[in-house]
Amino acid sequence: MSTSTPAAEETRVWMNLPNALTWLRILMVPAIVVLFYLPYGWAAPAACASFAFAGITDSLDGYYARKLGQTSRLGAFLDPVADKLIVACALVLIVSRDPRWYLVIVAIVIIGREIAVSALREWMAEIGARGRVAVSVWGKIKTIMQIVGLAFLLFRRNLFGLPIYAIGLVLTAVAAVLTLWSMILYLRLAWPELRSSSRL
Repeated sequence: MSTSTPAAEETRVWMNLPNALTWLRILMVPAIVVLFYLPYGWAAPAACASFAFAGITDSLDGYYARKLGQTSRLGAFLDPVADKLIVACALVLIVSRDPRWYLVIVAIVIIGREIAVSALREWMAEIGARGRVAVSVWGKIKTIMQIVGLAFLLFRRNLFGLPIYAIGLVLTAVAAVLTLWSMILYLRLAWPELRSSSRL
């Protein structure tokens, strides 16, 4: 017989390891902003490292949620919110320093896709068909390319003779292409529901 109270159960949900990692990722958003604008030589590498660490926690929270059996509605809500916050934050910061047209377009594509897919998933959930737009392999590859590319762009300097910023530009551009492709795949999967709804 369980002796846990509703308050204790709520505390466990808020403070379990997967959700704690997600909260940490959200709290790192203002930290990355501060580090990005600090006028010190170590600030850019620190912002890069913080962003990369946040990207790692994105994988860890899902892994521990499944392994420890600590999945929750709160975690399912917070995880994509944290992901989109940290990516949008990085893109806005990068464009604020490098507002070249192609980087602005990349930022618009990535942020716009996240908004569109989030809206699509919310609508599919409302009609009980969210499973149709589960994360695909292309979505996972896109996420990896995006995290690495944005981390390199936040680093903003060469390392061991390698043009890290230029590599970051290429990786982020590839991520933007994969972003569009994965969105097309999601739309194709959801299209039967979208088409049937249009006839209502």
